[in-house]
Amino acid sequence: MLEIITHNERETELFGRQLAGQLKAPAVLCLYGELGSGKTALVRGLAEGMGLKCTVSSPTFTIVNEYPGNPDLIHFDMYRLHGADELFDIGWEDYLRRDAILAVEWSENVEDAFDGSEIVIRFEKLSGTDRRITAEGGLCADACV
Repeated sequence: MLEIITHNERETELFGRQLAGQLKAPAVLCLYGELGSGKTALVRGLAEGMGLKCTVSSPTFTIVNEYPGNPDLIHFDMYRLHGADELFDIGWEDYLRRDAILAVEWSENVEDAFDGSEIVIRFEKLSGTDRRITAEGGLCADACV
């Protein structure tokens, strides 16, 4: 398990950049944390680290944003979903078959869709803009050291 403390949004983005350099597609990142804890900031950093020229925003209303690259970055926000059945209805299995990095915000809403191979990243608000970020599971045993 990896644990870091970030002190502002930019440091969270920098962690995402570093993580991107260690990921290999296909990979699923399950992001857990309350509103404003840094999940979207981490995805912005992933996009930067993957060399993508895009503006990353939370896909709360669209559920999924796709950022083309090599590999693609596919950003999900499960805040409005009420279980894995709704995720499968939008084509989750098709996304899993793609050679892409999938970043899933609000993973707790669709946990039964995951098979245990995912990298789990948890965000905890400490004080002010300080965050504790932990990463474990999936490829993280090798990629997150």
